[in-house]
Amino acid sequence: MTIYVDADACPVKDEVARVGTRHKVHIKIVSNGGIRPSDNPFIDTIIVDHGPDEADKWIAEHAKTGDVVVTVDIPLAAKCIAAGALVVKHNGDIISTANIGNILATRDLMSDLRAADPFLPGRGRGFTKADRSRFLDALDKTLHRAAREQTNK
Repeated sequence: MTIYVDADACPVKDEVARVGTRHKVHIKIVSNGGIRPSDNPFIDTIIVDHGPDEADKWIAEHAKTGDVVVTVDIPLAAKCIAAGALVVKHNGDIISTANIGNILATRDLMSDLRAADPFLPGRGRGFTKADRSRFLDALDKTLHRAAREQTNK
């Protein structure tokens, strides 16, 4: 089992390190650069080529059944789920086979709406302490689930 972190704009890298280390799970922090390497023996810092979606491509190529991926990138999440990985968003939301279709459809709809009305204001909200707390809980539960699934094979 490995945790892959889409790290370029990830606000929970420290939390992943803390939870992953407690579970003794290897962590791959993947980015285009600007991430300081860690001396934690469970963490590998992977620097990919600069360019759009290079970190996503790297994670999608490596994630497999039993792995956990931390990302908010919906197309990446879909690829990882198809490969059998479990996906957790930074705010603690779980993306799974049960909801990825709706999430992709909503993403496409919102993209079309923004394209039709360039003055449509963004609907994003800030990252909160509650989001961080939900993420910690979700990652812990997801790691337990991944371990159970590996044991049951």
